[in-house]
This record gives sequence, C-alpha cells and structure tokens, in this order.
Amino acid sequence: MDIVKSARRYERWLRHQLDGDLVKEDLAAKHDKMAADAFQFLRATYWRWAETIYDACPDLKHGPHVLSVGDIHVENFGTWRDAEGRLVWGVNDFDEAARMPYALDIVRLAASAELAKVPGITKEDICSAILDGYRAGLVSPRPFVLDRAHRWLRDIVVVSTDARKEFWKKFDPQRIAEKKPKKVTPVPADEMPRRFRKAIDRAQPDDDVRLLYFTRVAGTGSLGRPRFFGVGPWRGDLIVREAKAMVRSGWALAHHGSHNARCAEIANGRHRSPDPTYCLRGHVLVRRLSPNDFKIEVKPKAGEEEKYNALPPKQLVNARMLGAMGHDLAAIHRGTRDADDIAADLTARADGWLEEAVSAAAAAVTAEWREWRRHHKGK
Repeated sequence: MDIVKSARRYERWLRHQLDGDLVKEDLAAKHDKMAADAFQFLRATYWRWAETIYDACPDLKHGPHVLSVGDIHVENFGTWRDAEGRLVWGVNDFDEAARMPYALDIVRLAASAELAKVPGITKEDICSAILDGYRAGLVSPRPFVLDRAHRWLRDIVVVSTDARKEFWKKFDPQRIAEKKPKKVTPVPADEMPRRFRKAIDRAQPDDDVRLLYFTRVAGTGSLGRPRFFGVGPWRGDLIVREAKAMVRSGWALAHHGSHNARCAEIANGRHRSPDPTYCLRGHVLVRRLSPNDFKIEVKPKAGEEEKYNALPPKQLVNARMLGAMGHDLAAIHRGTRDADDIAADLTARADGWLEEAVSAAAAAVTAEWREWRRHHKGK
C-alpha cells in the first residue's frame, strides 16, 4: 500500500491501542512534520520503516536478531543523571524497541545522518565513523559517563544558563498561567486520567509533593499519544515528572512480534547506566524532566535561529559524534541476548555494505516523503 493508506491504517491501529484516546490535534502537527523534509519524515514514520525496509534492503533480513532501538536516528541522543548523580550521554528514547536484525539499527542511524544533510560530511564519512565506533563498542561496551572522561563531549552537552532559563519558561506553572502557551494545557487533578496520574504520583520523591498537571505536545514519532506532566515544589524548588502512553513497537506491528512494550528492558541493559526515574508502569512511561538534560539537534527549528546561535553550539553531528553514537549503539546491542554473534556477522559483510544499504534506504524514504508532501499539499 502507499504511504497515505499506510498512515491511515497505522492511525486506526494506534487509536485502538490507546483505547480511543488518540490526540487528533497532535496528529495534525505530525502530518505537517512529515511533509517538512525527509529527515523529519523518517523520524515521524517508524511504523512505515518497519513495513518497507526489507523491500529497500532485502539483505538486512540476515544476521543475528537482538533487542534493538528500532527508531534510532541522530537526534535520539541526549544526557541524563544516573543513580549516582553522574552525567551520562547516549540513546535516550526507546519507544520502538523490538527484537530484529542488529544491522537495521546501524543502517537507520547512518541513513538519518544522510537525510539530515549534516554539512561537511559525506555518506562515506558517515558510514565509516559509525562502523568504527560500533566495532569499538562491541569490543569495549560501556556507557558514556562524562564526569571524568570524554571531555570533548562533556563540554558540548553541559547545559548552559540560557538553556536552563528556556526549560523553566516551558515548565514553570506561574509562567504557564500567565502566558498560556499553545502546547501546554492545565488539567484539574480530578480530571487527570487515573493511570497517568498514578504513574506520575508514584514517581514523586515523597508523598508530600503537591503537583499541578498539564497536557504537553512534544516529540515527533510519538505525536498522537496522550502525554502529561506534573510539576510542583519539593525541598526548595520545582520538580517535573512526565508520563506518556506507550504502545507496542511499530516493528512488532509490521512483523507480528511481541505485544509488550520493551523500552524499559532495553533502557536498563547490561551496559547502560540508566536514568533511575525512567520507568514503565503498565502502558505508561514515566520519567523525570530536568533542565540538566541536553538533547542533540542537527539544526535549529524554524524561527529559532537567533536563539540557537546565542546558545552553545548544537551543530554537533560530525564524524567524532557519529563514532560515539555507533559506540553507544553497540553497547546497547551487546547487553542483549544473542549479541555474541554480531562481531562475526559484521566481519563477514562485504566492503561497502553500509553505504549501499544507506543509499537504498535514504532513497526509499525520500521517495515516500515526496509522495506524502504531494498528498499533504493537495488536501
């Protein structure tokens, strides 16, 4: 089926998975993002990647199957604080995690860099950097803990004073009441859906915290799912907890896999140093939101160029960063079952296999983005 029919089918499935709680206004925003450029289309349509990647790259069916990120891309990396308070960097979104051939994550990460049109780096450079980092990660799997090591990365991702101010502009309840931002809506406590309120309340540091609740529009691929946050004072200042609805991976939908979300399982893998507040409760994922968290962006959003240039540089996706991404991805894979076979399979692949797969995958995504854009403009 074409992308338009596929999107309609997926959204019907998503509505069913959410028991009818699909956020239609978010879907309109998602459709706009899908039409913006091929990179945003890739981010917004993981279910379609799962449906079609074997058509573009049939050789990727082969190789060890491991629990994989699925929706991996160059903006799916950021920082958090682990249980020891250390600053950690790595993959920070596992909504689409599922068991699949390990090579799919490598190809999708490299294809995302190609589609994002990262300046000053060729497709060959992208593939070489990611593969070199991935091979190193297979040999020495470990999380990127930044307090003492990786100074080059720490200097990039330590959050600035201006970025902290921007965070609290979004989550300070007093400012929300005054400014009434479009993407945030207050929800009276007695109107909060029970499962979301319960998940947020259980994630509080103690029972004395009194939170105010809000809906929130965020993300790209997850647009359409209900998302809430609670914010309130605790021991001197505000804290924030977010909860969003989870469904099974688009990979599992396309390939008849597990009906369970596997985000918590992969986020807490053997070679991870996870965010201790990241927790799946039933079909709700809850986590802490903090101004200390940094999320990588390839380029500024429309209308934010001036603010973007005033902050520490975020044009980070160079060969060194791509190598680190590959390394972290390998550490994630190594922490799963059947990972011992990856190294042999990777060695057996022909020279240039990744460049060939990236070319085919990027071309397929671009063709579907153009088809979607024509449809979107003609509506």
